[in-house]
Amino acid sequence: MNTIVKLSVFGAALALVVGVAYGVGTAVGPLDTATPNADHSSQDSGSGHGEAHGDTAQATASDLPGGLASSAAGYTFAPAISTLTAQATTVFTFHITGPDGRSVTAFDVEHDKRMHLIVVRRDGTAFQHVHPTMAPDGTWSVPLTVPTAGSYRAFADFTPTGAAPTTLGVDLAVPGLFEPVTHAPTRTATVDGYDITLAGDLIGGRDSPITLTVRRDGQPVTDLEPYLGAYGHLVVLRESDLAYLHVHPDGGTTSAGPDIQFVAGVPTEGSYRLFLDFKHDGVVRTAEFTVPTGPAAPAPGTPPPAAGHADDGHGH
Repeated sequence: MNTIVKLSVFGAALALVVGVAYGVGTAVGPLDTATPNADHSSQDSGSGHGEAHGDTAQATASDLPGGLASSAAGYTFAPAISTLTAQATTVFTFHITGPDGRSVTAFDVEHDKRMHLIVVRRDGTAFQHVHPTMAPDGTWSVPLTVPTAGSYRAFADFTPTGAAPTTLGVDLAVPGLFEPVTHAPTRTATVDGYDITLAGDLIGGRDSPITLTVRRDGQPVTDLEPYLGAYGHLVVLRESDLAYLHVHPDGGTTSAGPDIQFVAGVPTEGSYRLFLDFKHDGVVRTAEFTVPTGPAAPAPGTPPPAAGHADDGHGH
């Protein structure tokens, strides 16, 4: 068998495999969890913490973190297309269908908007947070421009009127050469001359207070502007699977900077990508961080803690 014939046979076999896989995927459909989505649940335990969207410290296998499924509690995130073109603007349209199978048209305003759409490449890059507009028939639309090829995750964060707040996720494909990016742990970010630092630890299964401090040209920024009803907006994604956690400032945060305080309840140990949106001089900017769970490593040059007495078992 000559080379051309061999290649033709291989190509036909490959096409058959892809076709079968597509058919199976279509038949199975989106993952539908058996229990209502726990996204946007309040983490306020009476200690004065503000509202936090996403997972609670009591997340279990039947209480999935947000954004891991396209359907939950009878609601489905249904995009009109699932493929985008890198560096080209596409009007991305979708519906949220309800338990009756029809498009939902009644949504509550949450943090100044009825719909928050988060798009990020699956390696934690190319993050964007946009706000679609809805037509009377329930069609949401927003222009999207993704910078590079790869597999992306889109999160629809919304509250149907009369139902629980929900976050659903779908994958979007962007054809082309894909070079994945890895992220070393970092608690500092520089954006357009602003330096932002993150203090505090993320502890799996617990509410964790964290503080983000904004400086510009070395000086603290004390006149941050409200964005989506707060002085900062934070999205947290678990790196391993992009489980979605949406948090907002601690209820005690009333100043306009430089510190923005949050309470984040990450469900498990692991590494998390954090995206802070803040507004200053009329412009919304995004600072990115990568933080593993557990105590933070001491800063370079920090002296070790003083030696204590070893426990000899006698209670001394």
